[in-house]
Amino acid sequence: MGFDEMEPIFGRLNAEWSAPHKTPLKPFLFHVHGFSTDPSTLRVCATDFHSNTWEALMSQHELEDMRDRTGIGGSWSDFVDYLIASIKSEDVKLVMDGQSKVGGAAHAKLVAQKAKGMPRIAISLSKLVDTASTDAMANLSLELYKTFTNVHSLLKAEQQRCCELTNVLSEEKEKNETAQKQLDALLYSKRQKIQKITENAASDTATISSSLESPVKQAGQLPSTKVTNRVVPAHRPESEVFFYMILKMRSKIRN
Repeated sequence: MGFDEMEPIFGRLNAEWSAPHKTPLKPFLFHVHGFSTDPSTLRVCATDFHSNTWEALMSQHELEDMRDRTGIGGSWSDFVDYLIASIKSEDVKLVMDGQSKVGGAAHAKLVAQKAKGMPRIAISLSKLVDTASTDAMANLSLELYKTFTNVHSLLKAEQQRCCELTNVLSEEKEKNETAQKQLDALLYSKRQKIQKITENAASDTATISSSLESPVKQAGQLPSTKVTNRVVPAHRPESEVFFYMILKMRSKIRN
């Protein structure tokens, strides 16, 4: 597996002396990336931009030796993933010792650990001086600026995309509100029509009921047609009494 497609790693190092030392240490920055002329080589650079600039070029063979020393199992890809995760972790430090004739420490190594209790990664670094040191610091600065520019461009593109999405959402929201208003107006009109139809139907029902009840009431109010027995007045003319007595006598004679 090569490191040519590896994303560069930048970070700040906690530097310390391996033994008590009077000289205070300045903050360090480090840069880990694939070597440009050999994709199978991993380059590590650390500097305080003063008197301490360090570098390590680790070939695949050297990385395999590190893998054997640390006892990390699995495939080669698993080891590389663990190495990168360790370097990206918060537990990364630069341990220095000795005193160089040109100033600063004489030796240094980068120590990283993915998590407590897991194997430590230790990379020995070589001191850079004069032009090599200046070039390393310049390269780190330029690569850091390039990475910042790329991240800034991605951020701007993402902000533009978010702005466009916000505008789209705003337009959709406005369309939905307009459609909701139209729907509410339509439903209100429908309810008004239904209410009017219901009221008309109730009025028609009341009219029909009243029409059906009227003949019954009228029939109940008509005078009775029942024939009643006429009562013979108690006082009758004498001729009618006389005629009645003759008819009664005739009936007795026949019997």
